[in-house]
Amino acid sequence: MSRPSLTVHPVPSMGAEDVVVTMDGTVLTGTEDGVIWALDPATGSTRRVADTGGRPLGLELLPDGDLVVCDARRGVLRVSLGTGAVEVLVDRVEGRAMMFCNNAAVAADGTIWFSDSSLHFGVERWKDDFVQDTRTGRLVRRDPDGSVEVVLTGLAFANGVALAADESYVAVAECRGRTVVRLWLAGPRAGERDHLVTDLPGYPDNISRGSDGLIWVAVASPVDGLVERLGSAPLLLRRAITRIPERLQPRPAQTIRVQAYDDTGRLVHDLDLERPGDGPGFHMVTGVREHDGRVWLGSLHEPSVAVIDRP
Repeated sequence: MSRPSLTVHPVPSMGAEDVVVTMDGTVLTGTEDGVIWALDPATGSTRRVADTGGRPLGLELLPDGDLVVCDARRGVLRVSLGTGAVEVLVDRVEGRAMMFCNNAAVAADGTIWFSDSSLHFGVERWKDDFVQDTRTGRLVRRDPDGSVEVVLTGLAFANGVALAADESYVAVAECRGRTVVRLWLAGPRAGERDHLVTDLPGYPDNISRGSDGLIWVAVASPVDGLVERLGSAPLLLRRAITRIPERLQPRPAQTIRVQAYDDTGRLVHDLDLERPGDGPGFHMVTGVREHDGRVWLGSLHEPSVAVIDRP
């Protein structure tokens, strides 16, 4: 297991949850104040690109160079990197406002695959859905003509989304289930659902396809024994747990871990840097993006992004 060192790049606001890298190497992230930031990795300088007016989470690039933002409060947005203009692409699914738009992947033709984590809880109450294990997450497709269709339901806290390099399948992380579900889009298994990965060593957050063709998975926290035991507890007890004071609730361990899998589900990379004690001031990786041999990381709980050299 590799133990690489991190370089941490501060950004002006808290909660740089996801990362994406443009063709010229600029790193983009979104923070809890609604701002999209552009980071120059060479100088460490940042500039403000746009303000979504909500809570940006997953980021993806469109074929025309604009940015897709999964905003937990506002839905799927298009953001112009040139002007900062923000356009709502999807805020309602099947006639109902989305509760928790989370992450996306974009096909070559502009089709957007995105996750809606919960039918019951928004981003401020993500722990409620996680502990209660509502399994109401969804994977949704927006076609280039603007039509929207739910393609998978019953997901255990649907999170990261990624497409195979040849777009033969779309993958979505089940954070609570510790799996990556795969929906085949082409070939003899088209329409079938299976798993790319099961029994992950922790709770997956965002996922992405790297420039190396692998599916990269951010492991936000290792397996928590209490959370796992609660999964088989009566619903009333699980609901009661989410009402106790924050300081007494299960808390994510402060670790830094990402993994990469090939199309057969084989583990190719396992990059692990533990905290506390031997790591820098960065933890809880929620976003991951491999780009030209470097692995960029975002965190829901940090005012910074970080980068590791890929083995």
